[in-house]
Amino acid sequence: MTAAEFARKIRNREQCVGYWVVLDTPVATERLARLGYDYVTLDGQHGLIGHAGLLSNLMAIDAGGRSVGIVRVESGDPAVIGRALDYGAGGVIVPLVDTAADAADAVSAARYPSGGRRSYGPMRSSLRIGPTPAEADETVVVLAMIETAGGLANIDEICATPGLDGIYVGPSDLCLAVGGRYPDDPAVADVFEGALERIRTAAAAAGSRPASTIRAGSRPPGGWRRGSRSRPWPPASSTWSRPRRHT
Repeated sequence: MTAAEFARKIRNREQCVGYWVVLDTPVATERLARLGYDYVTLDGQHGLIGHAGLLSNLMAIDAGGRSVGIVRVESGDPAVIGRALDYGAGGVIVPLVDTAADAADAVSAARYPSGGRRSYGPMRSSLRIGPTPAEADETVVVLAMIETAGGLANIDEICATPGLDGIYVGPSDLCLAVGGRYPDDPAVADVFEGALERIRTAAAAAGSRPASTIRAGSRPPGGWRRGSRSRPWPPASSTWSRPRRHT
């Protein structure tokens, strides 16, 4: 899958299944990228991956030839987003989006003028995404992570942000944000499910469908339906289901 094909699938609200990488191990990352996942996310926020590691692991994903490399950046800083895209990421997941202004800033950081403020210096990304600004803007995916009380309160406005390609729920932080003592705290299970439903409703109203990360061994939130052939939902997730070629 190319970055352009991945962007089209996300924007068409088709189901995509991905894998979340937190370790700087390019050989292992390349093997994962050969299994048939639509995308592989490199965690640049909490993962043990530095700047050089993002570059080498994105190259490993491309070498796998089947998946698109995505980076969960450490913040919405334009320099951070621009660096991940210059390294060749097919998109970014931006954490801690509290307001529509935060989401708009993230979109702007990923788009070249006149539609945004991304600085031109594509470096490696020019080999595969672009290199013209218009081509890059059409290909790059921007997802806003909803994981705070502010993000939940402003979810309608965030989902309606022009240029935003989708919503990615951070279940651990969101559980804490609604009063959980720790991720998956059963004491707030009903409140948490209500928050997920609130996000799903807002995303649907804006013509989008949210995605989430599910840790291995944890239960999917009961209020979130798994993707199926007949109802592809959500369009992106880490371990909701296995791709056909997974062994």
